[in-house]
Amino acid sequence: MADDRLLLIGYVARAHGVRGELRVHLHNPESETLYAVATVYLDGEPYAVASARAGTRGAVLLAVDGVADRDRAEALKGAAVAVDRADVPLAPGEVFEVDLIGCAVELVDGTPWGRIEAVIPGAQDRLVIRDGDVERELPLVRGALVVDIDLDRRRVVVDPPEGLPEVRR
Repeated sequence: MADDRLLLIGYVARAHGVRGELRVHLHNPESETLYAVATVYLDGEPYAVASARAGTRGAVLLAVDGVADRDRAEALKGAAVAVDRADVPLAPGEVFEVDLIGCAVELVDGTPWGRIEAVIPGAQDRLVIRDGDVERELPLVRGALVVDIDLDRRRVVVDPPEGLPEVRR
C-alpha cells in the first residue's frame, strides 16, 4: 500500500458464513477501529462498512457494501485491511508506530544510535534499530526506554539498558 493516508490494520483471513461477512484479523487485536469507521480499504479499494462485530479469538466479523455472498467474500481472502488516518484519532503524545520507521535514533546524550527499520508487534512492541552492521531490538517503553519521539524532526531519543543484545549483520 503506497497511499500514505491509509493505515494498514489487518487482513481478511477468510469468509464467514454465506452472507458475505469477512473474518478480519487485526495487527492489534485490542483495536476497536473497525467498529468506529464508515469506510475501510481492502487492498486499497474503498468499501462502506455495513457492520462490524466481535468474532472469536480476537477477530472482527466485517460486512461491507458490495460483498453479499460467500463467493465474493472468499475472493477477498488475504486482502490488506486499511483505514484512513483521519478516522483514527490520537491522544496528545500518541503516534502511529508505522511513523517511527525511518526515524533517526540517538541516546539521551545526543550520540547517534542508528535508525528504526521496523516495529515488531507483540505483548511488548519492539523497535528494530540498525546502526551500520549492528541490529538491536529495544522494547517500546515510552518514558523509560523511549524518552522522546519527535516526528517533525524524525528523531527518537532512547535510554537503553546496559547489556542490550546486539546482532552483527
